[in-house]
Amino acid sequence: MPPRREPAPHPATFRAAARRIGRRRFLTTGAAAMALAFAVDLPRTGVAAAAEMNAARIDSDPFTLGVASGDPQPGSVVLWTRLAPAPYQPDGGLPAERIDVDWEVARDPAFATVVSRGTATAHPEFHHSVHVEVAGLDPDRVHYYRFRAGTWLSETGRTRTAPEQGAVVPSVRFALTACQAYQDGYFTAYRHLAEDDVAFVFHLGDYIYEYAVDAVGGARNYTDRTVPSLYDREAASLEDYRLRYALYKSDPDLRAAHAAHPFVVAFDDHETENNYAGSIPENAVPPEEFLLRRAAAYRAYWENQPLRTAQQSVGPDLQLYRRLHWGQLAQFDVLDTRQYRSDQAYGDVAHTPGPESTDPARTMTGATQERWLLDGWRSSRAVWNVVPQQVTFAQRKLDLNPVAKVSMDAWDGYPASRRRILDGVKAAGLDNLMVLSGDVHVGYAFDLKDDFDEPSSRTLGTEIVATSITSGKDGSQRPGNWNTYMSANPHLKFYDGRRGYATVQLGLSRARADFRTVPYVTRPGAAISTAASFVTEVGRQGLTPA
Repeated sequence: MPPRREPAPHPATFRAAARRIGRRRFLTTGAAAMALAFAVDLPRTGVAAAAEMNAARIDSDPFTLGVASGDPQPGSVVLWTRLAPAPYQPDGGLPAERIDVDWEVARDPAFATVVSRGTATAHPEFHHSVHVEVAGLDPDRVHYYRFRAGTWLSETGRTRTAPEQGAVVPSVRFALTACQAYQDGYFTAYRHLAEDDVAFVFHLGDYIYEYAVDAVGGARNYTDRTVPSLYDREAASLEDYRLRYALYKSDPDLRAAHAAHPFVVAFDDHETENNYAGSIPENAVPPEEFLLRRAAAYRAYWENQPLRTAQQSVGPDLQLYRRLHWGQLAQFDVLDTRQYRSDQAYGDVAHTPGPESTDPARTMTGATQERWLLDGWRSSRAVWNVVPQQVTFAQRKLDLNPVAKVSMDAWDGYPASRRRILDGVKAAGLDNLMVLSGDVHVGYAFDLKDDFDEPSSRTLGTEIVATSITSGKDGSQRPGNWNTYMSANPHLKFYDGRRGYATVQLGLSRARADFRTVPYVTRPGAAISTAASFVTEVGRQGLTPA
């Protein structure tokens, strides 16, 4: 058996490390932030001095977590895998040695026409994950890829490149997913998504949950296996987060979806901790201690997702916002609405708008990201400008009172920030805006109004909110607050509380959104159906039933 590495530190060690670096110095210097991040042995870049292991020594399948691809660009994709013969062990079943992994990309699933190949190093510092940025591929084309380590061959993944940015593209169809609490049910929707005809998938956050998973897998209620006791605690350390990704990524339905389609991923809160805001945790711990936890969470996130080197975490920071294009048809501005936001107002409970939440200084995105978004819109020549992000953007009144309560964690808790975004839409002259969201475990379809309190005001765009894959367990078609929400929000065109995902097809004359749902997730095998479909016309925004 390979030697075991020491387990990653737990919160007590975080506190000790934090005390060694003064709070003022930590919060005011980037160097101190870096020092804190690595004070608990968070790895830096791959260390070539690590001993090399001959991959032929791997005596059981190291590809237990599957393969993935992501962030398609013209002629380029990023490929991902992680070597883990024993995924539920802290070391993944491998020694702290670097391992060479071969990869190849072909035009066909039989690999008769290989168009690119090479060797990457799986560094122990990155938990033997592999990120390969393949360039020089034909644009706008399906490709197939696989990895080899010693005598072991991975499953075959299917990916595709984006069209050239100036190419005239008649249409593209993609999916959006979010919120997949392992303990709340089976990832059945992913099995159906693996068989769906989409070019790529946006994952809009809560890929993992930090909460404990008991021996029977919560609502999965396993009778044929036992979830190891390592999972029966809240994730807080690097080891915890790495193990949580191993549990999720070993799910066969999630593996199938990743192997079938490239993913464009963005985190929300549960990849770190529920409802954190920037450097401010949910619970009353010092910010410097929380940033140690955030550094661990962000590191594990990058290690386990098909992300490029540009998104690699540096201490407690990770620049996740980025821009992708699909020919002249679409510009996708992927946002991060968690890392840079102001703290939630009014103790993060539902509240009527007031001075604390309406303060113009409050931000959901941070000033730098906001400028990046608005500048990108001013220079956009795309037919569609699409904003994949995490939390509900449209106003969502929660009751029928004259002054209704709203969520302080969504954009309703940051109305000045939302106003600046909507004003940016008008200033840039965008005709076709679509916001994509997750977080709330239900499917919504909204018209985005210039003034949400005035139903007759101009419709500036639309918002499609994907329901959860499992979070919230089975759900229901019409939750108990359905009548209230539909009455209180005339710009809300659809509301469904079942699990599933959404698809969007963008075209030169219109876009179509389909809400795909399953009736249950607490047992496997559910069929999928389309709950509703809507269209919005180019140059004439507003959702109508298809």
